[in-house]
Amino acid sequence: MAKPSVYVTREINKEALAVLADTCEVTFWPGPDPVPRSELLKNIAHKDALLCMLTDKIDAEVLQCAKQLKVIATMSVGYDHLDLKEIKKHEIKVGYTPGILTHATAELTVALLLATSRRLFEANAAARNGGWQAWSPFWMTGPGLEGATVGIAGFGRIGQEVAKRLIPFQIKKLIYFNRSQKPEAESTMGAVRVTFDELLQQSDFLVVCCALTSDTVGMFDKAAFHKMKKTAIFVNTSRGGLVDQDELVKALQEERIAGAGLDVMTPEPLPLDHPLFKLKNCVIMPHIASAAVQTRAGMAMLSVENIVAGLKGEKMPSELTLD
Repeated sequence: MAKPSVYVTREINKEALAVLADTCEVTFWPGPDPVPRSELLKNIAHKDALLCMLTDKIDAEVLQCAKQLKVIATMSVGYDHLDLKEIKKHEIKVGYTPGILTHATAELTVALLLATSRRLFEANAAARNGGWQAWSPFWMTGPGLEGATVGIAGFGRIGQEVAKRLIPFQIKKLIYFNRSQKPEAESTMGAVRVTFDELLQQSDFLVVCCALTSDTVGMFDKAAFHKMKKTAIFVNTSRGGLVDQDELVKALQEERIAGAGLDVMTPEPLPLDHPLFKLKNCVIMPHIASAAVQTRAGMAMLSVENIVAGLKGEKMPSELTLD
């Protein structure tokens, strides 16, 4: 009997590819950049499964071409690039990769927070371009975590791991905004659940760990930035769509907040002439929160395992429930 066929939208690590090739006929886009839309539509036509990335929009047009498709595995924890309503109509199973990237994302989030608040990139540039003349008592100073109130928007796995890493810095208070209460985290970490307005008003450091949904899109808008402290540091490692980016630019330009650290933006990659790149109080990373070697390898392997199980009619190791 012929092996089921799989299309992979980006070349993955050899170990994961070998596992997939044991049971499936594999075709993949070999380029370093996201697969062009035309290539995706052409190559998905007679495939039984798809392994995609967060850069691939899987919508009605794709599904119309993919009449044999039974399984989709996305190598991501977020799934806002998937049209779940359309996917459900076609009775396609979906796998994703939560959990594996939690620790790497939490690590990068803390690194980005510190790089922003302590002005590390600005200081490094000054050391390289002659801006460092001599030690000065108040030069390149920034807010420290000790005694600060840290607010986290979205207190799931990643949000809680970020909190665990920040507590040893002797913060004063940990607050969170989440649709459900987290009693265990409140008990073990002393976290306090607050309203969104309270989160904005009280946070010295505000870390965004929310999923992007119809309810959260653009939640950090003009009104939100106006409610934040002028000394606040804003960090987003979730999705760019959570933020009204034009209003963030204004908030930084007008110093309504002290700084922002961003691993995610809209669009990605951000155009080189974008105003955010011109701001000294903004640190930008190219969406690398999960870019630890072992994390990306684990995400690829879990995606493969999701496909293999799904094609066998078995429950995926990490299956997304389609409501």
